[in-house]
Parts: sequence; C-alpha cells; structure tokens
Amino acid sequence: MLDVAYEAVDDLAPGRLARIDEDRGRIRVRLDRNAPLADVVRQLNIEIDQLMASARWFQLWKDEIVSHNTPGRPLRIDYLLEKREDGGAYVEERKGLLTVYIDPALNTEAFAAAMNPVTRQHLDGGQWFQMYAGEIIDNSPESTQV
Repeated sequence: MLDVAYEAVDDLAPGRLARIDEDRGRIRVRLDRNAPLADVVRQLNIEIDQLMASARWFQLWKDEIVSHNTPGRPLRIDYLLEKREDGGAYVEERKGLLTVYIDPALNTEAFAAAMNPVTRQHLDGGQWFQMYAGEIIDNSPESTQV
C-alpha cells in the first residue's frame, strides 16, 4: 500500500526548505514550517522533479503505463500557487501530469495539513504505483502472511 505524508518540520538542514524521503511504498515530504510558502513550493518542485527522474514511479492512464521515461509525455508533478478550491489544495490529473494547486493564502503548515487528505483520496484512485527493488507497490492493501 502506498503511504504519502506531508509534514511541516523544524529540523531540516539550514537553507533546505523541502526534502522528500522515499522508501518501499512510502514517501515523506518534509517542509520547513517557518519558511514562506512560495519559497517552499519552489524547492518542492525541484525535489519532486528529482524523485520523478528516478523512474521508480508510474501512472496507469487508461491502458498505458506512463513513467518519467515516456517519450513526449514524461511523468511529472507540478505544485502551483493558485487557488482552485477552498480548503487549501486541489489535485488535477492528466496523462503524465499531476498538478497540485495550492491556495497562496496558506502558510506552510496549513499546506502540509491540507495535502494529506487530498493525497490519500488521490492515491485511492489506484492510478499510481512504485517499482521498488523489483517489486510493484500500488494502493492495494498489503497481504498478511500467516
């Protein structure tokens, strides 16, 4: 099962406004709670580009699997400071592109809090998966071994 969580933190290295940590089926997006949201979003776009360049994440779009290496439509995520909905964050998905619209009135802590339910709902759509050490991790419940 995929688990993506956003956290506003105080312990990033000086000058580091955002950091994405990845493990098997898990991503932690850590954001500097004291930095202006515009600066955090700018750095977050750099960090997410690096994660997508790893080519471990995929989107199932209709009958096609899209990755960072897909010609003409490489998989990417863009965070934009643009209000689309009340409540802070709105996700729009197209083939090869996930756009996250963020209300610019939010602070970094409110943005992190708004992203968690939006992300869970988006992942429940079942269109994203991770290739981790040769294993495909999607949003299906993990099987338990007896």
